[in-house]
Amino acid sequence: MSTNTIKKLSGEDLFKNIISHSKEYGFIFQSSEIYDGLSAVYDYGQMGVELKKNLRDYWWKAMVQLNENIVGIDAAIFMHPTTWKASGHVDAFSDPLIDTKDSKKRYRADVLIEEHVAKIEAKIEKEVEKAKSRFENFDETMFRSTNPRVVENQKKIDEINARFKAALEEDKLDEVKQIIIDLEITCPVSGTRNWTDVRQFNLMFNTQLGSVSEEASTIYLRPETAQGIFVNFLNVQKTGRMKIPFGIAQTGKAFRNEIVARQFIFRMREFEQMEMQFFVKPGTDLQWYEQWKKTRMAWHNSLGFPESKYRFHDHIKLAHYANAACDIEFEFPFGFKELEGIHSRTDFDLRNHEKFSGKKLQYFDPEDNENYIPYVVETSIGLDRLFLATMSQAYQEEQLEDGSSRVVLKIPPFLAPYKVAVLPLVKKDGLPEKAREIMNQLKLDHLCIYEEKDSIGKRYRRMDAIGTPLCITIDHQSLEDNMVTLRDRDTMQQERVSIDALMQLVEAKVSMHAQLRKLM
Repeated sequence: MSTNTIKKLSGEDLFKNIISHSKEYGFIFQSSEIYDGLSAVYDYGQMGVELKKNLRDYWWKAMVQLNENIVGIDAAIFMHPTTWKASGHVDAFSDPLIDTKDSKKRYRADVLIEEHVAKIEAKIEKEVEKAKSRFENFDETMFRSTNPRVVENQKKIDEINARFKAALEEDKLDEVKQIIIDLEITCPVSGTRNWTDVRQFNLMFNTQLGSVSEEASTIYLRPETAQGIFVNFLNVQKTGRMKIPFGIAQTGKAFRNEIVARQFIFRMREFEQMEMQFFVKPGTDLQWYEQWKKTRMAWHNSLGFPESKYRFHDHIKLAHYANAACDIEFEFPFGFKELEGIHSRTDFDLRNHEKFSGKKLQYFDPEDNENYIPYVVETSIGLDRLFLATMSQAYQEEQLEDGSSRVVLKIPPFLAPYKVAVLPLVKKDGLPEKAREIMNQLKLDHLCIYEEKDSIGKRYRRMDAIGTPLCITIDHQSLEDNMVTLRDRDTMQQERVSIDALMQLVEAKVSMHAQLRKLM
C-alpha cells in the first residue's frame, strides 16, 4: 500500500492551482482568450466537457431514471416576455450592490455582510475545536451554550442576521449600508470604508426579437430554467397522465448579468442549472420540502466526498415566492458557499402564470374530486459549481516515497473524463496492434484514451493529472501470456491481469450503476 504524503495547501493556493491545472490539462479555458477573454465567461475543454457531462448524467439518472414520478423536458431559452413579469423577475430580480469610492470596486452588499458573519462563525468553530482536543468526554452542545466567548460571538451573529433580515424585508437599503458601516467592513482592495449608497441592479439580459428593429419586441435571456417547467406544467401533466405528486426536471443554460462576477466558474454570467420542480398537494409542501432536503443531501454524499464538506444553510430572507428555503453549502477553497438551493415555492408561480396568461393551470385530483393549483418544492443545483466542487475535492499534490512528486485528480472513477488509458510499453514489436485490440474492446462501453508517446512513467503522470482511474500497459510478455498490467490511479498499485478479465474489472471500478444502486 502506498504511503505517499499529501501536500497541504492553503485555500488560496489550492484555488490558484486548480485554475492553472484546469487550463493546462484541457478542463476550462477563458472564453475568447485570443481576444483577451470575456469577463466571467468560460469554455469547457476536452476534459472538462466529459466531466461536466458525467456529472449531468449522474444527476439526471438519479433524478429521472430512478423516480417513476419524475420526467424531464428541455424548454427553450427564449420565452414570452410576460413570463418574467409573472414570475417577478422584472420587478424583483436584483442584487444590492455597493461601491468603494477609493478603489472603485463594486461588491454585493449581502455578500460582504455574510462574509463578516462567516469570520465570526470561524472563531466559534476554532474555540470548539480547541476544547475538543483538551477534553476526552466533550459535550459540544453544553460548551456552545456556556462558553462566554462562544455565547458572545453567537449573540453577535444572531443580532447581525436579525437586523440584516429586517432591512432586506423592508427594502431599507440605507440600513443595509449602515450595517456595513457599523460592522466596520472594509474594501478588500483599498482597505478603506468609504462606501457609496447601496443600489439595486436587475440581473436580466435583454435582447430584441423581430426582423425589423422598429417592430422588434424586448425579450430576455432566461435567468433561470424553472419558468420553462411551470409554463409547461399542464402539457406534461396531461400528455404524461401524471398524478400528484410528480416532478419535472430540466438541465440547461441560464444567464445573469452578474455585476460582481468572480471566483472562477463559481459565479458566471452564462452558466448551467439542473433543476427539478416537484408538484404536490397544498398542505403537504413542507413535508415534501424536508424529504427533498434529505434526498438531495444523500445524493451529494453518494459522490464520495467527506460529509464534513457539506452543510445546510437556511435563508435569512426568503425569496418572494417561497415559504421555506435553504442551501446545501459546500466547502470550496474560499469557504462554505451555496452549491444547491431547495425551496418551497408555494403556488406562486402557477398562480401568477394563470393570472397573467388567463389560462387555467390547475390539477383535477380524482381522489378528492377537486381542482387546485399545486404547490411546488424546487431543487436547483449549479452544474458549474458542482464541477468546481469536484475539482476542489479531487485535486491533490503528493510527495512520493521515492522522493518524486505528482499532481493527481482523484475524481470519483464513475465521473472521470476518461475511464481507462491503454498504453503500449513501446511503439513497436506488435505492442501498438495488441493495445488497439484492447482499446476496441473497451471503447464501446467506456471512454478510453490511447497514448504511446513518452516513457511509461511520464504517461502515468499525465493520466494521474487528468484523473484517469485505470491504466492498462501492454508489454512484450502480453503477447505470450495474454496478460497486461493494470494500474490504479489512487494507490498506484499494479497487478497482472488477464485480458479476458479486463471488461469485468473495468466495469467494477468505474460503473455509474453501482453508485445509482446506493440511492435506490
